[in-house]
Amino acid sequence: MALTSAFTSFNLPVKNVEQSKAFFTGLGFELNSQFPNTENSVAIVIGDNLQVMLSNHAIFNTLTEKETVDTSKYAQMTIALAFESREKVDEIVNTAISLGGKLHAEPEDHGLVYHWGFVDMDGHLWAINYMNMDETQGC
Repeated sequence: MALTSAFTSFNLPVKNVEQSKAFFTGLGFELNSQFPNTENSVAIVIGDNLQVMLSNHAIFNTLTEKETVDTSKYAQMTIALAFESREKVDEIVNTAISLGGKLHAEPEDHGLVYHWGFVDMDGHLWAINYMNMDETQGC
């Protein structure tokens, strides 16, 4: 049997937890009430059994001995999420821009996958996708 995680949480450093919380709840994500919601960190549910923990730099730095990446110069990772339609992808990216995010690239339509992305206020890259499962059935 393959190894799988029952629950996944990843941590991202943010400059201002309250601003980041407003940004992600403005996109439509919800807070995870099972985790503390403080001025230092907040847990945002982004999928079934999946959350992102947004922590200020002081808290984040207690999790690692490595230097935090300067997201104005470097990309550490891209967070890729899939949604139910192209329209939902467009809605999410347009809302992210209206809430202070930046456009990452122009939308791309690859037939099976429609992709668009944004950069949040802390420079983290978010790839928002629609996967046309009807098209994949013929592959």
